[in-house]
Amino acid sequence: MKVLVKEKIADSGVKLLQDNFDVDLGLEMSDEELREKIGAYDAILIRSATKMTPELIDLATNLKVIGRAGTGVDNVDIPAATRRGIIVANAPESNSVAAAEHTLALALALVRNVPQAHGSLVAGRWDRAKFKGAELYGKTLGVIGFGRIGQLVAKRAQSFEMDVVAFDKFVSAERFRELGVEGVDNIEDLLGRADLVTLHVPKTPETIGLIDAAAIAAMKDGARVVNCARGELIELDDLLAGLESGKLAGAALDVFPSEPFTEHPIFARDDVVVTPHLGASTAEAQDRAGVVTAEQVTEALKGGVVTNAVNIAAVRPEAMEALAPFVPLCEKLGRLAQGLGEGSIDRVTAEFRGRIASHDTRLLGIAVLVGILSGHTEQPVNLVNAPQMAEERGIDLVETNDSSAEDFTELVTVRVDSGGGEVEVAGTSVGPRNEPYLVSAWGESFYLPFASHISVFRYADQPGMIGRVGTLFGEEGVNIVSAAVGAEPGGETAVMALTTDAPVRAAAIEKILGVDGFSVGRSVDL
Repeated sequence: MKVLVKEKIADSGVKLLQDNFDVDLGLEMSDEELREKIGAYDAILIRSATKMTPELIDLATNLKVIGRAGTGVDNVDIPAATRRGIIVANAPESNSVAAAEHTLALALALVRNVPQAHGSLVAGRWDRAKFKGAELYGKTLGVIGFGRIGQLVAKRAQSFEMDVVAFDKFVSAERFRELGVEGVDNIEDLLGRADLVTLHVPKTPETIGLIDAAAIAAMKDGARVVNCARGELIELDDLLAGLESGKLAGAALDVFPSEPFTEHPIFARDDVVVTPHLGASTAEAQDRAGVVTAEQVTEALKGGVVTNAVNIAAVRPEAMEALAPFVPLCEKLGRLAQGLGEGSIDRVTAEFRGRIASHDTRLLGIAVLVGILSGHTEQPVNLVNAPQMAEERGIDLVETNDSSAEDFTELVTVRVDSGGGEVEVAGTSVGPRNEPYLVSAWGESFYLPFASHISVFRYADQPGMIGRVGTLFGEEGVNIVSAAVGAEPGGETAVMALTTDAPVRAAAIEKILGVDGFSVGRSVDL
């Protein structure tokens, strides 16, 4: 088989490929030359410069795998590759150690005034008394986001004999105990106890502006903040105000709302340490990315397990034909179950009934995990890496199969056990297009087509309740697309599920819950 290494990777990665395949180094290959020659290759390795567009992928008639030596795959058209059956693999954790070490490097530089003291000394001043610092020893580190990088930071902080508390609702209490870290139930608790706060969460609508004026007000006086994750997690103007008021003792930033980013009043402060997005910039991380990607390409071409594939996992064709229509349903059920619950997740049960139960349903169980974890991990979650991400967080997946399904040909039920109790949802696929339908939630049955935005309420079973929700949604400028109600005959409560044409704000849900008779409500974007 022929492999094209289009961009520079570690020599050891190239050698691994050369030991197994016919390898061409195309570092100087022009875009036009690439278009002419790509049809001859079974695999291509790229970094960030090469754009694998749908047009280029269409020309790659023999291509079986695209290897991206790095974390992101923004320069690869994933749907186009998936349609062609081309595996896309990357090296998502190649920079985890580098990012964790840089977090501690910034923390040490911040508490010991290293950059400021260096600048003073090389400028000819001996300001020893001016730069008295602080120690990490005995302090409390608050880690927000406890995935791979957050766990590596915690482990390194423990070597400084710091006390570590962490918040991540997708990490089980058992996993926290295994790592000697105290898990807390909410961010406010962490902020009120931490001397040093470090962020390791992805950028999502929920995490943008996570550290704002309210969060800073909840912190200990004299706390410090380190951010090597995403620039959008911190409101810089609020951070500046916290430093100016003396509420915060300092901040260290490696990432910014937009990059390059060179102008902001925060750069002029002596209690701030900044670096230009260097978290992943180590020679080892870059080499590791190349080697890992070469290993993934080798496995793909030899028919092995591609653990870092970012598109669908390979399964037997006959199983895929039966299971593929249920993958979107399982992802939606997982995401909905997570959104309807609260607290950290300890256990996930996926039950498959009917005809699908006769197949190996592991792919569907993984799809449930994808839905549960999506948007809550440092790296994008997919059908290949979801089990590993769940294991890292101490989430157990239990699958059960039963060939009988009383009311449906196929039925998928998802139960999520968390600190807030158990949440159960169920769904099925309908019609020739296998449209996903929600058939139960919170213990009540109904029949509702899934949509991008769904809201669920438990309320006193009395007339006029749907109308009240419709009125309040109308005031929000949100249209109800479909609605369904489940209630036991003679029961006192009912469950209402609605799909809408736009997201429903948390404030709108709270407003509805303020209406007499409504007890619980959630809005989930799928």
